[in-house]
Amino acid sequence: MEKISETYNATSPEALAASTVSQSVVHQLRRAHGRFMHRFLHHFSAVNLRPAEYSALALIAENPGRKQSEIAATLGIQRANFVSLMNDLEGRCLTERRSVPNDRRSHALYLTASGQNLLSDARRAEADFEAECLERLGGTPAREQFLALLARLFG
Repeated sequence: MEKISETYNATSPEALAASTVSQSVVHQLRRAHGRFMHRFLHHFSAVNLRPAEYSALALIAENPGRKQSEIAATLGIQRANFVSLMNDLEGRCLTERRSVPNDRRSHALYLTASGQNLLSDARRAEADFEAECLERLGGTPAREQFLALLARLFG
């Protein structure tokens, strides 16, 4: 866990007391999220994808033809937010919605050729990002432990 650096007030040479926030799970998760997003966006800048977009493309690629509602539920994204996400991806010609036989209210999702090409590039960006994370965590066993702890915390 990264230590919070001492911050000094211009009028006082004394360091701020930060033990409460440095030991706070909420605070450390917020800080970690901010730094994680910064690094993610750096690695994914060449493919111009946000985390939710990358996850959606990857899941659609693994499950072509699945309903929009199924993909959204698996990702834990609310329906209205997922519709907006899909509108953006479809607007970029990365995905397409097709009618589901016998269900006029549902749409099946597919990647376009452009979406498949972009996902291939994004997977290389993910591999670089994962390698950086693996190094920072201290190797594969630490990564597995980290994922298990997150699952326990939020599962």
